[in-house]
Amino acid sequence: MIRHLTLFLLLTLMLTRINAQLYYTKNAGISFFSRTALQDIKADNNQAISVLNIETGAIQVSLLTNAFHFPKAKMEEDFNEDYIESAKYPKSTFKGIITDISKIDVAKNARYVLQVTGDLMIHGVTKNMTVPATISIKNGNISATASFNVLVKDYKIRIPTIVENKVAENIQITINCDYEKK
Repeated sequence: MIRHLTLFLLLTLMLTRINAQLYYTKNAGISFFSRTALQDIKADNNQAISVLNIETGAIQVSLLTNAFHFPKAKMEEDFNEDYIESAKYPKSTFKGIITDISKIDVAKNARYVLQVTGDLMIHGVTKNMTVPATISIKNGNISATASFNVLVKDYKIRIPTIVENKVAENIQITINCDYEKK
């Protein structure tokens, strides 16, 4: 009986996996922006990986923290060594669910503004959050964007006193994904 149940569960999982509407990108764009009276800081990472299950709304994003590029080499070095500590915390991730996924019709060109709820892990710290996202469908292609703010202190990122006036406490993060069907 246990063997039959195990076989049934395996077949169910395999069929679910085969029928899943998975979309994938390995070059999602993630950027962040810090604005202070003394200095603006912008960095971009175009090597993030994301998987979206359009049936369940499950979404995951993963990136290497040392893949952010800055306008100045010194900013990039300070970010990786002193702030985000890329050697110690090499990845940041988001795992969540698009709460209104049933509203999306992949067969119809449209733009949907939805909520995404999940766990954002930066600098080894995970926080639950809900953010607005826009999903656009055009000729069967899916793109997704989101913009939200995070507090540096929430993720235990220490800003040295000598530069604390140059780095904002509240950082804007923007995500752009153009998905391909997997």
